[in-house]
Amino acid sequence: MNINFKEQIPDDFSDTSRVWIYQSSRLFFLSEALQIEEILEKFTDSWKSHGATVKGYANLFFGQFIVLMADETIAGVSGCSTDSSVHIIKEIEKQFKVDLFDRQTLAFIIKDKVELLPLYQLNYAAENNFINADSIYFNNTVTTKKELLQNWLIAVKDSWLAKRIKFAINVQG
Repeated sequence: MNINFKEQIPDDFSDTSRVWIYQSSRLFFLSEALQIEEILEKFTDSWKSHGATVKGYANLFFGQFIVLMADETIAGVSGCSTDSSVHIIKEIEKQFKVDLFDRQTLAFIIKDKVELLPLYQLNYAAENNFINADSIYFNNTVTTKKELLQNWLIAVKDSWLAKRIKFAINVQG
């Protein structure tokens, strides 16, 4: 699995650009992904904030994550413009029968695939070596372009999850 998503993030957006990540409850089929990319492109092309055009970017990554970005150095995003972005995500959710707002399910890269794990099963997964401290975690809590580039895909040990997981200690004699 190629995890080099950074080359798809536009260079001409400020590091402080706001980012929202929506994780799908399942992998999209290729035909769905193509439709979603078209929907996202239409949305960002017409995204407005108080009449001003929002410099926006949206893309589907790994067939399962919608990343939406707004460069607020051009026009600030708040209120109605944020509502319109949530509305388009809800439309995608409805059209493709997926959940894009579940914050209780975490995503990891396991054996070259995106795997979803309910938060309540985190310790069970660690105890049974499904994940470990070096497992790659999708940190969907990032809020800026800079954070996206530096902290979206990180090792579990470097994330907020590290404090919540009890990893088994291997003792060798």
